[in-house]
Amino acid sequence: MTKKHLITCSVMAVLVIISTLNICSVPAGAIAAKPVKEQAEKPSVPVFTPQKFEFKKSVAPEEYSFANETLPTNDAYVKHKLQRSLQKHDFKNVGSNILQRKAIQLFPIIEPILKAYGIPDDFKYMPLVESGFGEGASSKGAKGLWQFMPGTARTYGLKVGNGIDERMSVRKSTMAACRYIRSLYTEFNSWTLAAAAYNNGEIKLEHAINHQSEDNYFLMHLNSETGAYVYNLVAMKQIISKPEKYGFRPYLKPAELIAFN
Repeated sequence: MTKKHLITCSVMAVLVIISTLNICSVPAGAIAAKPVKEQAEKPSVPVFTPQKFEFKKSVAPEEYSFANETLPTNDAYVKHKLQRSLQKHDFKNVGSNILQRKAIQLFPIIEPILKAYGIPDDFKYMPLVESGFGEGASSKGAKGLWQFMPGTARTYGLKVGNGIDERMSVRKSTMAACRYIRSLYTEFNSWTLAAAAYNNGEIKLEHAINHQSEDNYFLMHLNSETGAYVYNLVAMKQIISKPEKYGFRPYLKPAELIAFN
């Protein structure tokens, strides 16, 4: 009986070992199938595919400047004043090409003189703002392209009196204006303030600077004429250099336009 029992146990042990071996020898494909099934049950992860992007060229806002000093047009007040000056000088309001004609005649004379005195080229627009459509005397007695008062004209080397008035000479008055502008720049160390002082006088501008504790033209509160003066210079620069943009039709040949490019 014991011997039979031992044989039975041995047979059962062999069967267990064989079963174990059968389980371990499951084909590789059968084992791999289980992870595949598990992966299928997980949410799929999107695969990033690089895209070809086309970047459009951004158009930067146009910069407006005077004597290499950019106007802070991000300031709403400055932008408003500039737009008002631009509108005042566009063809709809001016209705004439006289300023362009004057530029063609005067700039070839004025530009080299400004350069010789180290004055920024943008000051060539000053006579167009000062004298505008004519070259007569103002109600205060200023006269000529640069609108010199008699006393200031004499101070800077012009002869005025006894039948002689060199304020009417383009070359001589431009040289006097350069000497005056140069002295204003030396005093205020700013071309915009030099332009403002040319319009309002250095004493009044100095008083405004001291009273307001501010020496940035665009942040100062000045009388209406002086407060708009540099903006008018910038507007003049724009309509002369880009006439079509402001409604003017170029009546000159391209070669002649070089004079104010």
